[in-house]
Amino acid sequence: MELNIPDIVAEVREAFMRYEQALVTNDVATLDACFWTSPHTIRYGLGENLYGIEAIRGFRNGRSNLDLTRELGATIITTFGRDAATASTLYRRNSSGKTGRQMQTWMRLDEGWRVVAAHVSFLDFDWPPHAQ
Repeated sequence: MELNIPDIVAEVREAFMRYEQALVTNDVATLDACFWTSPHTIRYGLGENLYGIEAIRGFRNGRSNLDLTRELGATIITTFGRDAATASTLYRRNSSGKTGRQMQTWMRLDEGWRVVAAHVSFLDFDWPPHAQ
């Protein structure tokens, strides 16, 4: 298996940035489109464990749109062959200053790149983050 094929890394980075833009603008339709439409999709959030696309959609439709803008740091895209990838990033919420981390597993499906599993959590350490 070939790691980090440049054109595949670029594709996943583009999908990741599309998701990021949708996240900070609360574009629920795009956020939904970025996730695999499956009962097997998982998203572990700040205070919720969501199993299946319907639970994820319900969360997205009900979440607050306050304090969404953030600064990213130490974003790492790793691809495995042409159809699987991870996207990992640290972030700082602009208004609250809270620091967090986000990991996503992306798969190339018939409909394009989709998140099949995600995890988001807050941390307590100094900004700016750096990759080690």
